[in-house]
Amino acid sequence: QTYEHILVLAVDVVHVDLLSPNTHVQVLIIREKPFRLELPIAVELTVARTDPGAKGDTVSNVTKPAELETGATGNVPLFVNEGDRLRIDTRTRQYVSRV
Repeated sequence: QTYEHILVLAVDVVHVDLLSPNTHVQVLIIREKPFRLELPIAVELTVARTDPGAKGDTVSNVTKPAELETGATGNVPLFVNEGDRLRIDTRTRQYVSRV
C-alpha cells in the first residue's frame, strides 16, 4: 500500500461525477498501469440545486431531483434543501443520509 499520486483519465472511471477533488480512492495496478479504480462506498457531497419541498407533503418515499456540487444528479427526499451535505452510496448513486 502506497500513497502515490497517479493520473487516471476521467473517461476510465465509472461514476466519476460522484468524485470531488482530493477524494481518496483505491487503484488496482497491473503491469505498472492503473487497471481498476475503486471509489469509497459512500461520499459526502453538498446539494447545489434542488426545488423546495412542498410543506405538508408527508407521503413516505417521495423524492425530488437534485444536483450535487460535482454536477451529479439524483433523487433526494423532500426535506433536503440547497446547501445540505448528503451521504451518497457510490454503488447505487442513492441518497443515504444527511451529514
